[in-house]
Amino acid sequence: MWGQVCARVLRRGVRSVRAVRGDSGMVTSEYAMGLIAAVGFAGLLYKVVTSGQVRAALQAVVEKALDVQF
Repeated sequence: MWGQVCARVLRRGVRSVRAVRGDSGMVTSEYAMGLIAAVGFAGLLYKVVTSGQVRAALQAVVEKALDVQF
């Protein structure tokens, strides 16, 4: 009994939110564009991190951290 009441209230709440929002989620083309943007950003980040200057700076930070006396 109590479970049925909770389920009914939950369904009504979901319906009202969907009616107000008018959009039930992203469509496939939006997912595709988001994925393309994420892959592009990952590629750019990879190129920056593997560049000579950044690689040397990261190596210097790691070496300095390993040389710390405890």
